[in-house]
Amino acid sequence: MAAGIDDIAIYIPRLYIDATDFAEARGLDPVKLQKGLGVSQMAIVDANQDPACLAANACLRIMQKNKLSPEDIGRLYVSTESAFDESKAMNSYVIGMLEQVYGQGAFEHCGGIETKFACVSGSYALYDNTNWIRADEADGKSALVVVSDIAKYDMGSSGEMTQGAGAVVMLLNENPRLMEFDPKVTSTSIKDEYDFYRPFGKETPIVHGQYSNLLYMIQVRKALDAYKKKAISTGLIKIEPGETILDHMDYINMHLPYSNMGKKALAYMVRHEWRQLPRWKTILQEIGLDEPVPQDPRGTIESVLSDADFMAKDHEFTKLFSKTPEFQEVYESKLASSLIASSMIGNLYTASLYLGFRSSLEFEYQKGIDLEGKRIGFGSYGSGASAMVFSGVIQPEYKEIVKDMNLEAEIGNRKRLTWEEYEKLHENKVDIAESMVHTKKEFVLIDVKTETESKGERRYVFNE
Repeated sequence: MAAGIDDIAIYIPRLYIDATDFAEARGLDPVKLQKGLGVSQMAIVDANQDPACLAANACLRIMQKNKLSPEDIGRLYVSTESAFDESKAMNSYVIGMLEQVYGQGAFEHCGGIETKFACVSGSYALYDNTNWIRADEADGKSALVVVSDIAKYDMGSSGEMTQGAGAVVMLLNENPRLMEFDPKVTSTSIKDEYDFYRPFGKETPIVHGQYSNLLYMIQVRKALDAYKKKAISTGLIKIEPGETILDHMDYINMHLPYSNMGKKALAYMVRHEWRQLPRWKTILQEIGLDEPVPQDPRGTIESVLSDADFMAKDHEFTKLFSKTPEFQEVYESKLASSLIASSMIGNLYTASLYLGFRSSLEFEYQKGIDLEGKRIGFGSYGSGASAMVFSGVIQPEYKEIVKDMNLEAEIGNRKRLTWEEYEKLHENKVDIAESMVHTKKEFVLIDVKTETESKGERRYVFNE
């Protein structure tokens, strides 16, 4: 049975910190910040917002747009790494909010859980619910998979310039108008790592940036190798001599902890795929350098990162490789459009990959490109560490969904925070009742209990 994404919607907080203001406050070069990371604005949650109400607002949007009733939804999953309860699942909060609009008990038949595996958990949730539909367990109902996060880092840390917040929701069913997932090729790679993690009770993560970036690329490469074997063995794709698996993906969406990381990851994968092909000799001639090799080619990530000579040479080689016409053609045609939204919003953790997918659809459609039949490849990564590579094909009815996409309109009017306002919000010095933007027709947080017998209980309301 076919299964895939029928529609997609987003909810982004209305507050943001501009990269120029951030750079000035931190003594950084704003041009380098925007060019190096691809960051222009970072969405920031208001005092009366949390990941659950971001998710609920996204769900309400997609249900209202598609005129869905609760009876149409059989499952509702929330994937996040911004959870605020170690037992109560975030999807229950979302259902509670939605029932303020649709009536108490309206979703009581709806199964679902909160999934966690850093930024890859939304991909596992998609896979699980796709297979629920394929197994004919859905009984004609749809699933909602919501990825919702607040990317927040310590003040003054290197990660602070890659913050963001928002939610993306995908409507899955057996007759998707937007994209059908390719069956039997989804592939994963997993290992025990401490590249990025957030211990119990800590609001911000512990990050080993360089280590995590390299681990991300290695794990996705391993998952891509597994995907390639499955795609060939199932007959989905036939790779001719001189081709790579990437030649059979019309678009590639990568996990985006910051916009330009997608480009770096693509360059890493393309190098991996092209290295054994005749075209590589031509590339090396264009660059004028041999591809550097670490002193210990089979060493650990730590040994590679500590090899200063290799790291410097590899950085230079990657820069030159990224400027070649061959790579530029791949980048512009397959990835570039997916980075636009990220530069306007920032890091969304679990939602970053799917914001990229949403961005690619809108901006490729605006170019006048016919997307029907195009294969989309996804490279998903979650620290700790796991990667997932999968793909899907854009369906004939996709224009029904994509023609109305307008990122700026969907975000709405935004308030540019002053540095003082940003610092107060970041350090939780703004009371829930003192929120900076007053919105209507949205769910907001109104109270978090502090009494011993009810500590942590949250109350939300739908602003009329």
